[in-house]
Amino acid sequence: MKKKRKMKKYKRYDILPKWLKGKKFPNMYKYLSGPRIFPAPITGKEKLTAIIEKTFLAYNSARIREACRLFVEKMLKRDVYVGISLAGALTPAGLGKSAIVPLIEAGFVDWIVSTGANLYHDLHFAFDLELHIGSHHVDDAELRDNGVVRIYDILMSYTDCLLETDRLLREILSKQEFQRVMGTAEFHYLLGRHLAKEEQKRGLKGVSILAAAYRAGVPIYTSSPGDSGLGMHIAENSLRDYGTRLVPSIDVNETAAIVYAAKKSGGKSAVVLFGGGSPKNFILQTEPHIQEILHIPDVGHDYFLQITDARPDTGGLSGATPHEAVSWGKVDPDRLPDAIVCYVDTTIALPLLTYYALAKRKKRPCRNLYAKREKFVKDLVDRYWKENE
Repeated sequence: MKKKRKMKKYKRYDILPKWLKGKKFPNMYKYLSGPRIFPAPITGKEKLTAIIEKTFLAYNSARIREACRLFVEKMLKRDVYVGISLAGALTPAGLGKSAIVPLIEAGFVDWIVSTGANLYHDLHFAFDLELHIGSHHVDDAELRDNGVVRIYDILMSYTDCLLETDRLLREILSKQEFQRVMGTAEFHYLLGRHLAKEEQKRGLKGVSILAAAYRAGVPIYTSSPGDSGLGMHIAENSLRDYGTRLVPSIDVNETAAIVYAAKKSGGKSAVVLFGGGSPKNFILQTEPHIQEILHIPDVGHDYFLQITDARPDTGGLSGATPHEAVSWGKVDPDRLPDAIVCYVDTTIALPLLTYYALAKRKKRPCRNLYAKREKFVKDLVDRYWKENE
């Protein structure tokens, strides 16, 4: 029988490979200065804020934790103007009523850029028309034969929801106040006023983004006004010799004026991007419009938070990752530590962010930027001519 050998007792650095022996690690503890990953077991009795703070420790859960803290601790300071963009079918999923409206009512949102589709589907809620939880494992031809419309796993009646929305919307858009040239913020404000009345008539409150924005004076812009049910109704109105005309250049200058006003007042500008698409670029292009086109010196948005499932290498995030946005002047390079991207579904991240913000932060007074648009644009124009005369 072989005699057992005694194992050598190693000192701390004896285990290093020979080529590392004697090497110093002067910055080791700089990199290891973060909190230890050692979470307590989940019991089911925790508050959601505690779950986010104590168990969202790595990967995109950590980005959500960082996003929540960025939003609450920095973006929601009184001197920060917060703009959000909305893309993807968020309102049909109920996220307008459950998350966006509470953020507006808390004063946590100052201005919005949205797809027209989100605003069109917002109408169903103001009109008290039903959308239903369904399944994406269905025969769409059979749905069509049975008068059912599908948005992934959301189902609605073609007649009782979609066509009834169209009927009520047509009545509203036929009113005299809509028969003129305007930007989309004014259009949505007028529409929101009618939807607030629809809510009241039906005994509802806080179900519509457009109605909530109207009450709070939050301007809502659409970057592609023809690309939605709202745009199709305006097109139909034009065939009946109605005069609604939406002018995109009004929106470009107004949104840039909002960002310029934030900086001019000594405050900061924050952008929160839910999804991608046209609204993502439209809210970010405010800074290139100020700097590149109007020749007004500036350095970009101060705070940047993006929720996305797109990838930069396929072009889905073109010009919109924080570092790439710096090259366009969209984001202040000195503020990159305050730029967070969460690669996660908005339907997961938005409710978490909303809950965390409402739990951690007191309401802010509504800034009522809608009423200040004309002054903001005048200030921007005055600065434009000062720089370009």
